[in-house]
Amino acid sequence: MPQELRRLKSLLARGLMDTANFWPDLREGYRWVHQAAHILSNQDQRQALTVQRRLGGLLGAMTRHQTAAGTLAPALVHFRKVTRSYWPGLFACYTVPELPRTNNDLEQFFGAYRYHDRRTTGRKAASPGLVLSGSVCVIAAAATRLQTYSAAELVPENVSAWQELRQARETRRQQRALRRRFRRDPVSYLAQLEADFLQLILPP
Repeated sequence: MPQELRRLKSLLARGLMDTANFWPDLREGYRWVHQAAHILSNQDQRQALTVQRRLGGLLGAMTRHQTAAGTLAPALVHFRKVTRSYWPGLFACYTVPELPRTNNDLEQFFGAYRYHDRRTTGRKAASPGLVLSGSVCVIAAAATRLQTYSAAELVPENVSAWQELRQARETRRQQRALRRRFRRDPVSYLAQLEADFLQLILPP
């Protein structure tokens, strides 16, 4: 055997020997994680309620037997906590055709908007305008990654729906402006609000 391979074999053997105490916990911990991945992959095309019940049962078993994971028990606690936080939207992909699962690929797909927003605005935190225009901008950013749209395709087919959308955005913009005025000078804002209210209840 060449000297380089003997040295590599020696390094691997020493590494396995030094980490031997960690392997039982790793095998037990990853056994739970692999079971969760198998349930969520849903290769046998079970219904959403069945997938939800199976995953809920697995989380319950992880809670009861987490001590078997030894040093990885806190990691299993974190895994259950994160899974529960995603729970409301975790199973929609099994009821809506062609909807991707909630995984890193989906997060990266929509995260592209956040990346470009940061590049264009220089903001490290999310832009406040995302709350105002997110229902339009995020969808547009996601859709334009799939194909290029012509000017004719961008013409709204339903003008009334387009007008309702613009009105909803304008309402949110006005509400945001009012909140900003209140934060800048709450005393004056409340005084003006009180004056407007009194004017409404006074007889003409």
